[in-house]
Amino acid sequence: MNTKVDWIQLTIVVVIFAAVTVMGFLAARWRSNGHLDNLDEWGLGGRGFGTFITWFLLGGDLYTAYTFIAVPAAMYATGAISGFFAVPYTIVAYPIVFIFMARLWSVSHRHGYVTPADFVSGRYGSKLLSLAVAVTGILALMPYIALQLVGMQAVFETMGLGGNNTLAKDLPLLIAFAVLAAYTYSSGLRAPAMIAFVKDFLIYVVILVAIFYLPHVLGGWDGIFSAAQEKMSKPNPATGKPTGSFIPGDAGYVSYWTLGLGSAMALFMYPHSVTAVLSTKTRNVVRRNAAILPAYSLLLGLLALLGFMAIKANVNVKGLDGLANPQLAIPRLFDQEFPSWFAGIAFAAIAVGALVPAAIMSIAAANLFTRNIYRAFIKPSATPAQEAKVSKLASLLVKVGALVFVLGMDKTIALNLQLLGGIWILQTFPAIVVGLYTRWFHRYALLAGWAVAMLFGTLSAYNVVNPATGKHFGGSLAKIPFTDTQAYIALTAFVLNLLVVIVLTIVFRALKVPDGQDTTHPSDYTADRGDPGVADVITEGPAPAKP
Repeated sequence: MNTKVDWIQLTIVVVIFAAVTVMGFLAARWRSNGHLDNLDEWGLGGRGFGTFITWFLLGGDLYTAYTFIAVPAAMYATGAISGFFAVPYTIVAYPIVFIFMARLWSVSHRHGYVTPADFVSGRYGSKLLSLAVAVTGILALMPYIALQLVGMQAVFETMGLGGNNTLAKDLPLLIAFAVLAAYTYSSGLRAPAMIAFVKDFLIYVVILVAIFYLPHVLGGWDGIFSAAQEKMSKPNPATGKPTGSFIPGDAGYVSYWTLGLGSAMALFMYPHSVTAVLSTKTRNVVRRNAAILPAYSLLLGLLALLGFMAIKANVNVKGLDGLANPQLAIPRLFDQEFPSWFAGIAFAAIAVGALVPAAIMSIAAANLFTRNIYRAFIKPSATPAQEAKVSKLASLLVKVGALVFVLGMDKTIALNLQLLGGIWILQTFPAIVVGLYTRWFHRYALLAGWAVAMLFGTLSAYNVVNPATGKHFGGSLAKIPFTDTQAYIALTAFVLNLLVVIVLTIVFRALKVPDGQDTTHPSDYTADRGDPGVADVITEGPAPAKP
């Protein structure tokens, strides 16, 4: 365990971090009309990104510290069910995106929607349902941003920064996020879009080197897989059961496929995913990227296997507090097996890989607050400039909220932070995705289904206790009610959500309970750039909805 600062690594990280910081501030002038005083410019980059830029933006948006730290850490700690499910889920997600995201792009560009909650407000004529979607989006992003902080924390600790007390341990992280907050405030979505080019280049270099070099020095793939299988088969002292699953057995099939399917359905419900999609200039850009982004899944598969390499390398994952921390597995692997200069490049790649999505997520959450809480309930007459100012301030508060998650949540398996967000955000699927095709669901039924599923999902997740730490929210799997089958809580809650929505919709329709006004038109869902009502840059807000 490295307790002294490695100055070579630190110097390289600081230099690269400084370079991307300068890029972040310069991005305010990139592809800009010079005015970032409305959400279309600050929060959506002018709605003008093409296929090439969107490839890097979405890649930087979706492949995060979750990818570089949490997935291989889960593979290191408990094996395939908790880690490798991420590979098929990212493959399954893109056909879903190809089908419905172009429709969301079209209706959003015709009506000036900035957030998914804007669409829900216009589609169902309900500010309350829109508020539920907005609050869920902000809530779900908190643990996701926190996951980026955990990844950066692991890198800093491996380089020898930090200490046993909270201030010393978190100070480097706080400095990094203060810089992130500054250039996000200044440049909006253009900053992470520009920095994503650097992030992806660094990650590809590191992974290509690692995937060829590390198996060579560790004795080959046979030895790597044998070491992983041996570790997973050993009993966990806290539970008496095997440590994990090298290959999922019969008992793990449902857990595996529900984690994969639930995560795939949730991925583009996240506000940051929608933000990146709505920043594109045509609906075909969305479809092209849905077709080519699965190439990143190959990268994810290779990254996941680094967790097994860390087992073979017998890395020390004890943190400065003396407790085992699987999130240190990959940084410690790089520190142990690579020369300091290359480990520094790898650490810079991970740090930048955390900053890019954290910036996009904070912007997305800020847009939700501004459009669907501040404008909808506090100041309906807000001008575009006032919206942009409030959104900038809200993006700072979101980062503070993420820090609360980092300090208060169980980080033993950081992947649970993202899966917890998935439990919440998947409950917006019926209102958003189904709403893109039909308005049969009643707005009050959608609201009731959301409330029931959120309560069920949150309580179920809270009741999962990590046997090693004794902390709540220690996992994302729980038994399906009235069965002994473990499944991803998000998908179980989603099924419950749908049942409530369908039953209550039938009841409300039979009782002729008034429905809200739909301000959209069928032609809105296939509109493209250049069509009537679809401007290159839209500065008008959506039509206000009634409660």
